[in-house]
Amino acid sequence: MALCDDRCKAGRIAAQTAPEQAMERLGFIGIGLMGSRMTTRLLAAGYPVRVWNRSPEKCAPLAALGAVPAASLAEMAEQCDVLLLCLSDTDAVESVVFGEDGLSDHLRQGQLLVDFSSITPDATRDFADSLAARNIHWVDAPVSGGVGGAESGKLIVMAGGETAAVERLRPIAAHLSQRLTHMGPSGSGQITKICNQMIVASNAVLIAETVALAARAGVDAAQLAPALAGGFADSLPLQILAPRMATDSFEPVQWKVNTLLKDLDNAVALAKEHLSGTPVSALASQLLRLHAGKGAGLEDLSSVVRLFKS
Repeated sequence: MALCDDRCKAGRIAAQTAPEQAMERLGFIGIGLMGSRMTTRLLAAGYPVRVWNRSPEKCAPLAALGAVPAASLAEMAEQCDVLLLCLSDTDAVESVVFGEDGLSDHLRQGQLLVDFSSITPDATRDFADSLAARNIHWVDAPVSGGVGGAESGKLIVMAGGETAAVERLRPIAAHLSQRLTHMGPSGSGQITKICNQMIVASNAVLIAETVALAARAGVDAAQLAPALAGGFADSLPLQILAPRMATDSFEPVQWKVNTLLKDLDNAVALAKEHLSGTPVSALASQLLRLHAGKGAGLEDLSSVVRLFKS
């Protein structure tokens, strides 16, 4: 995990001089690739943060930075004002919030749950409605920007929920992101993330095609990204993925194949529900599924180039 940069440290100093009542007590649930880095930034900003993860050992590095590991979800609900979730999928979110002895059993009126996970819009709306009946607020706030964006605080947040709840999230998100956009009511953030992932996945597969073709045709594929920088073909995925694909450098993992595949499955389901054609995304999904079926599900997205190099 990267250490905080100077700007991050400055934020912590400023936050420590702010009125104590202005600092929400945060709880972060899901200490994975993204959650660990997002929590690090919140700690650096001066927030009191409790952490919980299914595998408790993942909380140890954050405890060394000042986070307080929680023994249970009940403790998280009782000791935190805002609960932040960054979990793998819809089932994981439902289990943590509504499962046996989950968060919902211990939440109180006025608390805010922010779901940074990428899950289905329908489930999001159901979860939000269930808690709203108890005056507990839910914001779906999936993010884009990958591990690098989480480390640098330059994520993009697309939020769905009531305006007041989104505005309550905004000062917290300022330490994690370069922009938070309120997209509409509950579920709108998840729909926007699905659109984002359709573009990312289709782009990634196309980049893999071009890297493999360039190499086969005798061009130094490692020069593609710098050569195309600033042109119409340029993109952040191109600059990140093409050099890794060209050199077969798939570590460290930044985007898991399985994660993007899950998001594409959500896209296909949403498209079917609204009778909207998504042939390019469907093909990208098939290719990623083929790649995952070869044992690459937990590998970095850049490894998909192997489909075209073999």
